[in-house]
Amino acid sequence: MHIGNARSALFNWLYARHTGGTFILRIEDTDITRSTQEATDQLQQVLHWLGLEWDEGPFLQSHRFETYLAAADRLVEAGVAYECSCTEEELQQRNDEAMKAGRRPGYDGRCRNLTPSERDARRAEGRPRSIRFRTPDEGRSTFGDAIRGEVSVDWSTISDFVIVRSNGTPVFFLANAIDDIDMQITHVLRGADLIDSTHRVLALRRALGVDEPPVYAHLPLITGPGGAKLSKRHGAQNVEEYRDRGYLPSALVNYLALLGWAPENDREVIDVDDMIAEFDITRVNHAAAAFDVQKLEWMNGEHIRRLSVEELAGAALPFAKARYGAHLDIRTFEPAVALAQERSTTLVHIAEQAEFLFVPDDEFDVPADVLATVAKLDRANELLDAAIAHIETCEWTQDGIALQPVLGSLGLKKNSMKVLYAAVEGRTAGLPLFDSIEMLGRESTLTRLRRARERLRS
Repeated sequence: MHIGNARSALFNWLYARHTGGTFILRIEDTDITRSTQEATDQLQQVLHWLGLEWDEGPFLQSHRFETYLAAADRLVEAGVAYECSCTEEELQQRNDEAMKAGRRPGYDGRCRNLTPSERDARRAEGRPRSIRFRTPDEGRSTFGDAIRGEVSVDWSTISDFVIVRSNGTPVFFLANAIDDIDMQITHVLRGADLIDSTHRVLALRRALGVDEPPVYAHLPLITGPGGAKLSKRHGAQNVEEYRDRGYLPSALVNYLALLGWAPENDREVIDVDDMIAEFDITRVNHAAAAFDVQKLEWMNGEHIRRLSVEELAGAALPFAKARYGAHLDIRTFEPAVALAQERSTTLVHIAEQAEFLFVPDDEFDVPADVLATVAKLDRANELLDAAIAHIETCEWTQDGIALQPVLGSLGLKKNSMKVLYAAVEGRTAGLPLFDSIEMLGRESTLTRLRRARERLRS
């Protein structure tokens, strides 16, 4: 599910919950060449993960083709739609010619006024058969938007459009118009990129005998920094990628809600109950909203710190299992999570920080680049020797393990702690060192300190 689709689903869900309405999940899968059961299942899984539970559905448009095609036939009989037998190649050629001549591209109405005999002849040739809706020749299409006010375009800019493809499947304009009527949809919140389609859907509604439109609210587009189109270089585009990178659903929902909307007092970290209580379409901005991955990461860290240690350990556990495998010890993992909570921004980061605790001593090693860094520090070998002597005999408590006196006795600065971090955790900074040593145990700590000393000497 694309980030933009998730934000649209969220705003609909918030509005439904705020007003006591009904949130409907409709799968718009009329394009059978691109729609799969796997995609349908995945979409529902993502909505469940985000906490956006629906009240009705899911309704699949692919299960209602007979209804849509029957409506298309009625529109043809009424003279507001017609068969089109133009091939894709012909349409493309005429579009190219129009653009070269400085004319607006779009369907030129070639099949609009064919006689019955001409249509019969084209069928006999085996030409494709699609159905197009006949747009008005003059006037304007206008509707009210709850965010943007009045939206209006000349009908002359909207050429006759396809409502049934040549393969016999309906286009989503027609399917949406009929579903909105049948499902008694009162409000539609969706991306601004669909404004043009709204003119078409409303024209179809009127042709089907329903003049009263639902309330439309076209949400601001989500862009990358500086207004560029959102792309991979701005961060993940799909919700699943953020889930797999260890972001909390509460943080992603919080962040998506702020892409175009703001609660009172412009608070940034807000829980879902407050979002529901305060959500108001009139507070949605129509200007594009920039997606900032760094801001999302900061917000995820804030939500991580709002959880209890038990909740956080449960959320991080799947990432720990994937990373540590059979070496995972739940009894050690929860205390490690407690240490990582204040300094982590993702669940993956938590699993990474605690990994050194679950690597067997005979497999643990300091990466070469880390070793090279600490080898440049003054008296690294001397510090390791003193730390080993201290750990061999100290009382096994936080105060007893504390190695500051060792540094002091050698006249070393705090920067020298990088040597000890590297030896014990495999990096120059990480979880609080003395807590880590206590959880790791005396023998494992000594094994790692001695190995680091030998590697530095060699």
